[in-house]
Amino acid sequence: MDAVLLAHFAEVRRGDRILDLGTGCGIIMLILLYRWGERIQEVVGLEIQEGLTDLAARNLKANGLGQKGRVLAGDIKKILDLVPAESFDTVVCNPPFYQCGSGRESDNTEAKLARHQCLATLDDFLQASAAAVRNKGSVCCIYPADQIARFTVMASRYRLEVKKLQFIYGYAQEESEARLVLVHCLKNGGTGTKILPPFYVYSQKNGAFSPEMQKFYRKNIVL
Repeated sequence: MDAVLLAHFAEVRRGDRILDLGTGCGIIMLILLYRWGERIQEVVGLEIQEGLTDLAARNLKANGLGQKGRVLAGDIKKILDLVPAESFDTVVCNPPFYQCGSGRESDNTEAKLARHQCLATLDDFLQASAAAVRNKGSVCCIYPADQIARFTVMASRYRLEVKKLQFIYGYAQEESEARLVLVHCLKNGGTGTKILPPFYVYSQKNGAFSPEMQKFYRKNIVL
């Protein structure tokens, strides 16, 4: 679900080249190409896990999106060995939330590495994003809402200034804090941040998806 939210949050302009860091099975690439295929020049997914790299490439082919989408195998910590500096208009990433060894870890290696910072940290993702995105280009991420202060400080180190925030809640009647936040950064973007209206995933407790969320699942993507 995190990837679905992020893919619909990212802004796409005509002629954009987009980089998806830690693409996994390629779901963000697929959604972007289904939504904005006519606008997008190219979407490149970067993934370190060999099995997921192959899966993402197969998913692009199965959905007939191989012309504008491709997958690279590699480590984001070596980003400039893989792509030219400042060569993308937008970078999207869903970095792992949890410290390696903390909390409940999945027995599935691919799932564990997607959620835990065992191969790359938030700092690694932000540094790679800043290196790959052009000046005044966008970096869009999703992260735990209670860590937004830490995220903002770390992003600023790489001249990625937070320009838009959208907090994600379970449902409107819930009296609790936001669980996630969508973040739109601009490289060398200056000061000033816009807080977007809250986004609710469900219509009510134990209910169906909200109307806004249902819109995100209308495309039939083959995985």
